[in-house]
Amino acid sequence: MIERPIIALDFSSKAEIKTFLNKFPQDEPLFVKVGMEIFYQEGPAIVEWLKKAGHDIFLDLKLHDIPNTVQRSMIGLAKMGVAITTVQAAGGHQMMQAAKQGLDKGTPAGQTPPQVIAVTQLTSTSQAQMQKEQLVQASLEESVLHYAKGAQEAGLDGVVCSAWEAQKIHDVTSENFICLTPGIRPYGKAADDQKRVVSPGKAYLMGANAIVVGRPITLADDPYKAYQNIKTDWNDIADE
Repeated sequence: MIERPIIALDFSSKAEIKTFLNKFPQDEPLFVKVGMEIFYQEGPAIVEWLKKAGHDIFLDLKLHDIPNTVQRSMIGLAKMGVAITTVQAAGGHQMMQAAKQGLDKGTPAGQTPPQVIAVTQLTSTSQAQMQKEQLVQASLEESVLHYAKGAQEAGLDGVVCSAWEAQKIHDVTSENFICLTPGIRPYGKAADDQKRVVSPGKAYLMGANAIVVGRPITLADDPYKAYQNIKTDWNDIADE
């Protein structure tokens, strides 16, 4: 279990992130998500800057390409020293294996390779959308479980999934297989464009090993207080 909620830094510039992080104690290490929005604006420099500040990085770029391209890309990403990174499970078994191999090859000697997890179905995707737009006629749950089993067989460390599927994923993989769940909303908060949302405490009870939280923290009037409340809900349930 990752005890700290991972904060999604879904901003468009380093300046915006700096303004946001200045609302937190400067000596408190955070676990933050760097996604496509900020990475494509600022590049690897944003990862280096956050690491120098003492934060752990979940680099969420969702790689999806031919195996050779993904492997070579992961060799480069491994040098950044991030904790976790992602691929799309839809890329297939061979591509996921290549991602793992790339991270192993690219990690400097004496360092631990980043964990790599696969995105199953986005938490913004409903079953009706999946069936109509992806032509996947299985249920949403069946699709997610199929992708999760494939990711484990390929040697990945876990998956990104909704908390609604987490325990069943553990049932078909293992309890140590990471279920990292976005779509987290404290009680009373709007779901926004997420369709399968749960509270932090409920996510733990449903089998999540880690949670990613964006707008309930980044758009809060007091982001640090919102973060602490979410962290307390997540950890208090785990300690019971």
